Formats: sequence, structure tokens, C-alpha cells
Amino acid sequence: MSKKAFIFDLDGVIVDTAKYHFLAWQKIAKSLNINFTHEDNELLKGVSRVRSLDIILGLGNVQATQEQKDQWLIQKNEDYLSYLVDMDESEVLPGVLKVLKLLKDKNQGIALGSASKNARPILEKTGVLSYFDVIVDGNDVSNAKPDPEVFLKAAQLLKIDPKNSIVFEDSVAGIQAANIAEMVSVGIGEETILHEADHIFKDFTQIETSFIEELIG
Repeated sequence: MSKKAFIFDLDGVIVDTAKYHFLAWQKIAKSLNINFTHEDNELLKGVSRVRSLDIILGLGNVQATQEQKDQWLIQKNEDYLSYLVDMDESEVLPGVLKVLKLLKDKNQGIALGSASKNARPILEKTGVLSYFDVIVDGNDVSNAKPDPEVFLKAAQLLKIDPKNSIVFEDSVAGIQAANIAEMVSVGIGEETILHEADHIFKDFTQIETSFIEELIG
């Protein structure tokens, strides 16, 4: 049996921390009397923290100095991190553990490829850190997806050819990054959004054992 690299994005794939980002941004918006809704939050998907703040300020036509902005960015991150403190095993998305266990049993290479700078503490709190042979996060790369740097680095650290790598992603930019790296892309989410992926599943509960075994080859 060949050894392949299975690379997972974090947010929206292994855990759903998007809700905590939303709550932290909403708190900032509220303090500025800006009404920030779940619909508005869609505008922030895959967007940097700095750009996200500009979008929120734009929604409320709020002008701010760089000093104020820097302060709000620090505040947002502190609020976000305070929400993560209470994370536990229950935050792992349904079906993910079954896939991780199967890959571990089959002695496959397992990596995390995420833009999050808080990836390690999140994996630790949710009890899945031990499944990962390699972790490449926002502290290790300089280019954001759709640049494939994060996935190529993960494959390199696993010492596995990118062509023998499989990526699980929930964002368009992530799927594009996997495709650019010539890896097999597996989209987790809506088919209409992730149509560029080689395979698409609504979530991990729809992934059969046979599909994973097929990928291993």
C-alpha cells in the first residue's frame, strides 16, 4: 500500500471556529454602533483581519485613524482567543474523527495546512493534535491561498510528492490552491460554490470508508 499525504484545512473542515470570529467582529461593530449581521459576515470569508476591519468600518461609514484600527485589531484577536479557551472535543465537526482514525490505521501521512495562526492550540483543545504528523499554519507561510505554498510545504515535510497528495478544503481559494499544486482536491461544503474541486461532499459524514481507501489506492 502506497503512502500518501492527506492535508486538511482547519476552519470549516476540522472545526468550525468561524462563529467565534463572527462574535468577536460583532462585538467591535456593536461598540461602534454598526449593525453587523451573519449576511455581512459572508463578506469576510477568506479575508485578512486588516481588510475585514476595513469592510466593517465601511458598513457603518466610520472613519478611523491607524492607531484606532490597530487597537481594534488587537481587541478582536483577544476576544476571539478568549472564545477558544472553552473549546473541547465536541467542537470537532461530525465525521472528521472517523476519517482521521482510518488514515492513522492505514499509516498515511496526515498534515494540517491552514492560514490560522492559532492552529496548534485549537487542535490541542479539541483533542486531535496527535493525529497530525505535520502542521503548517499561518506562522509558517508568507503567501495566502490560492497560492499553494501551505500545501506544498506540508507535502514536502511529509516527504511525499504533491501528485500523491489529497487536500480537504471548504473555501474556493483553498480548492484552487490544491488544484494549482496538482493535488487531488476534496471540497467540503456546497457544490455550487466548490465546483472546481475533484470531489465534493456536504460534510465528512457523507464520506464513505471505501472513498478514502480508493484515494489511498
